[in-house]
Amino acid sequence: MACLVLSECGSSRPLPSVYRRPRTTGLLTTTIPSSTLKLSSVSTDLRRRPTGLLCYARKNRWDVKVKVSAPLRVPLLEEEEKERIDLEEEELFDPGAAPPFKLADVRAAIPKHCWVKDPWRSMSYVVRDVAVVFGLAAAAVSVNHWAVWPLYWIAQGTMFWALFVLGHDCGHGSFSSNFKLNSVVGHLLHSSILVPYHGWRISHRTHHQNHGHVENDESWHPLPERLYKNLDEATKLLRFTLPFPLLAYPFYLWGRSPGKSGSHFHPNSDLFVSSEKKDIITSTVCWTAMAALLVGLSFVMGPLQLLKLYGIPYVIFVMWLDLVTYLHHHGHEDKLPWYRGKEWSYLRGGLTTLDRDYGWINNVHHDIGTHVIHHLFPQIPHYHLIEATEAAKPVLGNYYREPKRSAPLPLHLLGVILRSMKRDHYVPDTGDVVYYQTDADLLKK
Repeated sequence: MACLVLSECGSSRPLPSVYRRPRTTGLLTTTIPSSTLKLSSVSTDLRRRPTGLLCYARKNRWDVKVKVSAPLRVPLLEEEEKERIDLEEEELFDPGAAPPFKLADVRAAIPKHCWVKDPWRSMSYVVRDVAVVFGLAAAAVSVNHWAVWPLYWIAQGTMFWALFVLGHDCGHGSFSSNFKLNSVVGHLLHSSILVPYHGWRISHRTHHQNHGHVENDESWHPLPERLYKNLDEATKLLRFTLPFPLLAYPFYLWGRSPGKSGSHFHPNSDLFVSSEKKDIITSTVCWTAMAALLVGLSFVMGPLQLLKLYGIPYVIFVMWLDLVTYLHHHGHEDKLPWYRGKEWSYLRGGLTTLDRDYGWINNVHHDIGTHVIHHLFPQIPHYHLIEATEAAKPVLGNYYREPKRSAPLPLHLLGVILRSMKRDHYVPDTGDVVYYQTDADLLKK
């Protein structure tokens, strides 16, 4: 517009200064005869705010003062352009590509205090959870009403799962820096829910060290196509039809996953090296002692009462464990890669894990849903995981997948696991970066 006005100007007075900040007054114009000054080609948008650009001219003895209006669109356009670029980057993002950062970069972003282990704080969680377990059992026995027992089973099974998570922290060494304390607490917690502490600890360590590797991973790893197609139909249905996959954990402890052999109870299992045999024997003895205690209690209180107080909550605990561990590595809306050979690395494998939001249960099971940073740095105590994750997000970028917000109870996750069971069946036998494939024939059954 400034150029159009100048074309009508008869003088050569220079343009005045341009004001960066907009004025607050309206447009000030004088009535100019159309025969003298024609600005019909100029677009005037009264919704635009003036920039303060003034042009003075003198023509036919008229003093013309035109305040030019221009839109303040530059910052908005910059924001829109940034959003457009971010959207394009997300669309072009390849989760199977090597990340542009290193593990050390993620580590450096996490505050130093997040690595500090406080054994007193850790023990306070143990005291809290054990108190809740005994409190729930006492309340259920005291009320002893048919309407109360289902609520007790769900609550107590969830608390068994919470005990497992604390024992899990002992296994990683994030409970405290004292190995003996971790071992004692871990054995007490895990044996009480029929988990062989050292056997699980070692196999879980293998899972962390090899996560995302098709052949070497230990927990919920994919089946290669040749192995999948050799499974009998009954096994396929059991593996991919709920609720059977949610009852897999005890069977895994005794016989591992399809294609792998060994037991978490046997010191000569392929899972362990010779120097670990003593640890396995210790854990198996503790597990056996707990099993014997349960048998003795069945004679004291009766098998039905023991089933109500311990047996059914144990099944709920197993379902929690299988649900959570499965969804940490499966079920994302976009298929995530699995690796072989030189394409696999500790960082790339760990980046395929997923955080999950469990609503009210987050605090109960000690934020185990904050899983990406835990997988990369299992030494971080659970009470620092949220802060550590927030600090690492800028480094992780698109490799971190924000979890869907949960209602107070995470019932939406049942839909997630159902969808995954219908589509994530096997991976190709060849290729160093592979994705789950779907068996269309299985869906018809």
